[in-house]
Amino acid sequence: MATLKLRAVGNSVGVVLPKELLARLNLAEGDSLQVVESQDGLLLTVVPQETEAQLDLGREMMRKYRETFAALAK
Repeated sequence: MATLKLRAVGNSVGVVLPKELLARLNLAEGDSLQVVESQDGLLLTVVPQETEAQLDLGREMMRKYRETFAALAK
């Protein structure tokens, strides 16, 4: 178990993960984590690169066809 500190990052607040934890979990800067709230606290899980790639494709499609989706939503 690691204790994490919240730190100011510009106008936001971020969590700094110790390098030992990053190495053990095979994580690096730029990797995505998902946060889930539960009754017991927060659960951090790694977003697999394959899932991240699919999400990026979906975001690009939403940007490209924004007007079409807005019209369909009416």
